[in-house]
Amino acid sequence: MFLNNIKKYYNEKLVLVIEMLEIEKGKITGIIGPNGSGKSTLLNIIGGLDEDYLGTIAYDPKVTNQKPYDTMTLVSQKPYLFKRKVYENIEYPLKIRNINKADMKKKVNRIISRLELEDLKEKKAHLLSGGESQKVSLARALVFEPELLLLDEPTSNIDPESIKILEREIVRFNKETGATIIIVTHNLEQSNRICDRIIYLENGRVSS
Repeated sequence: MFLNNIKKYYNEKLVLVIEMLEIEKGKITGIIGPNGSGKSTLLNIIGGLDEDYLGTIAYDPKVTNQKPYDTMTLVSQKPYLFKRKVYENIEYPLKIRNINKADMKKKVNRIISRLELEDLKEKKAHLLSGGESQKVSLARALVFEPELLLLDEPTSNIDPESIKILEREIVRFNKETGATIIIVTHNLEQSNRICDRIIYLENGRVSS
């Protein structure tokens, strides 16, 4: 993925300037930096949630500014879960892609097992704790095996055991599928543990 001359303004104030940046395919890239440095803004632009910017993004080297929505997903810091059972939340991406029921059940149960959610699958997702919600949100993102996975502070304010599980499954997913993963985090230790490359943002710019 190539980002060229990305500029983002808020109320005429320039808050993000990315002259040129390559995100290597199949790798885990960490984006770190202080609060207000533009990390989430950059992730929202890459994920297609913010299209009010200047510049170009080439997800495929041959195509510019054409976002592969069917093969990408973003897990936000405060995930929105449907007021349904955990199992139904996780199976949703497969249902909308018309995966057959047998394969869908197999995929959902496998990801539930990997993220250690067996005891929660019949619970209402919107009533879960913070750590539980983050695990369900990641499970929902991983179950359809996206080619591009965007994570915005996926382990902030959750317990150490949940952090360990999430990090383990992020790395495993990358190794098993070859997906490209971008993770925004303020945790340098986490970046060093799981990322192949770390990009540091400061005042909306990539710092060398």
